[in-house]
Amino acid sequence: MMSAACVAAAGAMIMPEAADAGVVVKSSGPSASQFPVGKKVDDNGRITLKSGDKVTVLSNGSTRVISGPGTHRVSARGSSRRAAFRTLTQQRSASRARVGASRGDTVMSMTSPNLWWVDVSKSGTMCVSDLSAVRMWRPGMEGASTYVFASGSSTDHIHVSFPDGQMTTAWDAARMPLTEGASYTITGPGDGEAQEMTFATIASPPETPEALAEVLIEKGCNAQLELLAETLM
Repeated sequence: MMSAACVAAAGAMIMPEAADAGVVVKSSGPSASQFPVGKKVDDNGRITLKSGDKVTVLSNGSTRVISGPGTHRVSARGSSRRAAFRTLTQQRSASRARVGASRGDTVMSMTSPNLWWVDVSKSGTMCVSDLSAVRMWRPGMEGASTYVFASGSSTDHIHVSFPDGQMTTAWDAARMPLTEGASYTITGPGDGEAQEMTFATIASPPETPEALAEVLIEKGCNAQLELLAETLM
C-alpha cells in the first residue's frame, strides 16, 4: 500500500498545470465588448471573432493582432519578444536611443526606446518607478528645444531644456517636485497643442510583459501600454 506522502506526490504529478494567461491590450469591432482591454485570455486557447473584429493580445511574451471572422489561436508559437521587453523596461542611461526613419521625403519618426522615459509629446497618465528620478524624452534630437511644465493647481512651472543632439533630459526634482495624481500642462516650442499629464508610480514593476500590461491598464497609463504593445509586436 502506498503511503499518504506517495499518494500526494502521485496526485501532484498528474494534476494539470494552470494555464498561462495573456491580456487584451486593444479591441475594436462587433465583439469588442466581449474582449475589453485588460481581459485575460488563455495562452493556449482560441477566440472566435466576427467580421470587422480586431483584438490585440499580449501573450507568451509578444503582441499579436487577431482579426476575424473565425476561430483563432491566441498565442503564436515561437514568437516571444522577452529580450525586447527587457531592453524596453530596464533602468538605463539616456546615452542610447533607437531611431526609426521612414523612406521618402517624410519627416523622421521616432519611438521612445525606454518605457519609463516620459514622452513630452503625449497627454495622459505616465507611470514611473520613482517620481524623484524622472527622465524626459522628446521625439527628435535635431536642434535645442525647451518645454514649459506648469502645475495645474498653482503658478509653479519649470523649463525643461533638450540640448541639440539629445533626446532625453533629467527632471529637476529639487526645483519642482512631482506629485502623484497632480495635473501638469506641457507647452512645447512653436505653436503645438499643449499636453495635459499626470503621474502614477509603480514602485516594483512586474517582470513579465503580461503582468506589466495589467498594471499599466489599472493605472491608466495608456501611452505606455501602446508603446509596450508596439515594441513586442
